Amino acid sequence: MKQMASMDFFTVPTALFRVLFVVVVLSHDRRRVMHLNVTEHPTEAWTAQQIREAFPWDEAPRYLIRDRNTIFGKEVIAVAKGMGIEEVVTAAQSPWQNPYVERLIGSIRRECLNHVIVWNERGLRRTLRSYLHYYGRSRTHLALSKDAPEPRAVHRPENGLIVEIPEVGGLHHRYERRAA
Repeated sequence: MKQMASMDFFTVPTALFRVLFVVVVLSHDRRRVMHLNVTEHPTEAWTAQQIREAFPWDEAPRYLIRDRNTIFGKEVIAVAKGMGIEEVVTAAQSPWQNPYVERLIGSIRRECLNHVIVWNERGLRRTLRSYLHYYGRSRTHLALSKDAPEPRAVHRPENGLIVEIPEVGGLHHRYERRAA
């Protein structure tokens, strides 16, 4: 699982009737979001740059699962191959073959984007950054034994009372024990 990652795009409509494209790269081992970026006009060159940014230095996984989107053209394939990444391309119209990143996109939509109004690219970036901070540090995952992608400390009852900490602009909360 440590050698696998998934990449996919999803769209977000704005209040001004524009469509923004979001690319997300997810590591499979702890469901960590490796990279996320937003653009109004994705190109093949931009997508290739996102792969470079997602895996700097020698951090590239062995396998990258992606769909058959035409944005993944020759330049993207060349960048992945140059980094030693073997691309695993899913069958056409088969999102179940890329389940981890599809689940992440669904969580982003259900737990965040369905509850906010997106005005522009900057606002979407801020909202997604806030949600991904919550997702990585506070949101529990059953597959990770109810831990977050970034492991958390266990708070003992003797550490104090439970305190509610709002996250994602109050949309979600995290709970910690703090001394009175």
